[in-house]
Amino acid sequence: MSTTAPVLSTFQDESNFEFEKYEKKQQDRGYLNPDWKDETHLFENLKNYYSINELADHLSQRDDQNSPKFKKITLQFPDSLVADSAIVSQLLSEALRKYQIDVQPKAESQTEKKHTQERSLSISCSGCECSDCNCSDKFDSKEGLNEQEVWILADTAYSACCIDEVAAEHVGGDVVVHLGDACLNAIQKLNAVYVFGKPYLDIELVVKQFKETYPATDSKVVLMADAPNSRYLSELYSKLKQSYKEIAYLDISLEKAHNSKIIDHSPTIFTSSNTIRISNRLLISDSKLEEDELINYSLFHITEPQPPHLLYLSTKFASISLYDPSSNTINQGPFPSLMKRYRYMHIARTAGTIGILVNTLSLRNTSLIINEVSKNIKEAAKKYYMFVVGKPNVAKLANFESIDCWCILGCGQGGIIVDTNNEFYKPIITPYELEMSLNPTVSWTGKWDVDFENLLNVQENNENQESLISEDNDGNSPTLEGEDEAPEFDPVTGKYISTSRPLRNIHHLEIESTSNNEENQLVKKFSTTVAIKGTVSTSATYLQNRKWTGLGSDFLNDEEYDEEGALVEEGRGGVARSYDFDVKDQQSK
Repeated sequence: MSTTAPVLSTFQDESNFEFEKYEKKQQDRGYLNPDWKDETHLFENLKNYYSINELADHLSQRDDQNSPKFKKITLQFPDSLVADSAIVSQLLSEALRKYQIDVQPKAESQTEKKHTQERSLSISCSGCECSDCNCSDKFDSKEGLNEQEVWILADTAYSACCIDEVAAEHVGGDVVVHLGDACLNAIQKLNAVYVFGKPYLDIELVVKQFKETYPATDSKVVLMADAPNSRYLSELYSKLKQSYKEIAYLDISLEKAHNSKIIDHSPTIFTSSNTIRISNRLLISDSKLEEDELINYSLFHITEPQPPHLLYLSTKFASISLYDPSSNTINQGPFPSLMKRYRYMHIARTAGTIGILVNTLSLRNTSLIINEVSKNIKEAAKKYYMFVVGKPNVAKLANFESIDCWCILGCGQGGIIVDTNNEFYKPIITPYELEMSLNPTVSWTGKWDVDFENLLNVQENNENQESLISEDNDGNSPTLEGEDEAPEFDPVTGKYISTSRPLRNIHHLEIESTSNNEENQLVKKFSTTVAIKGTVSTSATYLQNRKWTGLGSDFLNDEEYDEEGALVEEGRGGVARSYDFDVKDQQSK
């Protein structure tokens, strides 16, 4: 007989827990100077990278009562920079405290202050023992030096490039300090401060890679970079234009962020009136260029932009080359294509229910674009539902199966979902694509616009076209009362769709209740259609046509299913180690 106990569990050693360990103790910070790995220089490099002194100088402003203007300061970090959040918060707090010590007016001398403390102490104590009260807390040596609080926003509610007003309001923040790359979109409520950072970039290596990518000196190229690396574009442009005559660059436009403060950033002084706006950038060139001519130019972009911004740029230029500063390599594709977007537009054209997915709450024209999109969907006789789910993902959107197509409202730089891997179950389009898909005829020039203001301007200039659409909805419906609409051909599936406009003939619908008891019912079922308050519900119809309509519905088709159900019986009692019948069996033995 073996004395070794049987193995009842899988053997576990250190290899089973490798996923809980960090392979490297240091965070990769390729955006800093080459000597960043030396811990003695890390704090100094981060202090210089984020311009802590300039930031503290701005945040130390005081009002007329000599109180801090910004008492609660929130620091918003993207995922790529969140490893620096604790150090930056510490450096900023120390700088603010030092500034308060240096500039805080001293209205009384140390002797007068001491007498004042003793006199106030004797009054407040009222004869009690100082060890029994907290009267001395107000005379702490750090009094008045902790007037400002610094909070870290490590997880943004929506796009990392936008100001997160929602998270800042949770702590009652007075100002949001946005660190890293930013879209500079206009916000509604809070004060905003931008710190792009000062990343390390070897200009000579960039020039070398540029010349290898474009060996012909007559190449037409436009330079561009993210917000942190845009500080090097002017210098890079000056070195390259000596050899390349057909060259230009896109610098940051501060028009939308004129009410915000940008720390340690010197805007380019435009000496020429030849400037073209592309998204949140201004095109600068010595030669006169038109926006339509950019399709003949190539784009040389430092760092890789977000997928929606990359897709937008691919519609503006002939080709794109992405330069990675950390690896000194060039990436020329493949990039997101517009072919899938054209397919999504046809799906939205025959969709009966459209979900408006709000992926931002801080942009200035969010409410206006929501009203405009909902109005267009109504005029197209389609149904819509509005959703605010935070950061959208596959699991969240999969819960709403009755939605045929999603229209996302978000920042054009990083707030629009470009489903390159086909992860989402339903297509996701932009308001611009939805506007074109709802037109009687789909005509597309190949442009892809994600700016809310441009879409609103287009709506104002298309009054004649909207009147034609309304006439088409009213006049081109020769169906008689009680008859169905003519089906619409879907080029994606090759089939005819009869549910693309569920609200088109709603004025022909007449419902007669069979009894007075049904007048107060919310949902009425007549024939094979479901109506809610006199309106045909596409969601209820969708639920009715599903194979699985809820718990217990799978028993209805079972031949042995008993509608009365089983009798209630007493179950097993006790706990797992000692059930009642086990105790009885042991007692009987």
